[in-house]
Amino acid sequence: MPLNRRLAFILTLAFGTGACEVTEPSAGTDDDGEAPEMSKCGPTRAVVDKVIDGDTIVLASGEKVRYLMVDTPEITNGKNECFGQQARDFNAEYVLGKEVTLTYDVECADPYDRLLAYVEVPDGELNSLLIARGYGCVLNIPPNGEDRADEFKAIQAAAQEQKAGLWGMCGDVC
Repeated sequence: MPLNRRLAFILTLAFGTGACEVTEPSAGTDDDGEAPEMSKCGPTRAVVDKVIDGDTIVLASGEKVRYLMVDTPEITNGKNECFGQQARDFNAEYVLGKEVTLTYDVECADPYDRLLAYVEVPDGELNSLLIARGYGCVLNIPPNGEDRADEFKAIQAAAQEQKAGLWGMCGDVC
């Protein structure tokens, strides 16, 4: 699909992603009594128990998840960067207490033992939505995201042009 058409889908929250195959279900069950789907990296579906900031959540299982391809302003460890609280609140609105779908890339976790994933809700993918709405900047750390880097950069360029979110309030935060 051409980039412009794909960008339109992203901005209207009408697409999904897929990068990690589903494997055998793990032991245990989810809320409906069925075994949760697992990938080689971790769960593919989970309920969000806590929102740490705009790009990090904690699952009901206790696992931390860091969103791939996006970096939101910091509000932890004594920091209170411009638009950080708004990014956290936006993230929480979509995921807190809700079931999300997790899609992984090449590397499963970061040096802090957080799972690295694209996070989807019924309305769309949060990673790209955070960029599109101006709640964060593109953060590409290869090998993850290499196949989507141009897509995310185009989304960020559109957000910057529209002065969306932090782009209209914070200056150069990336």
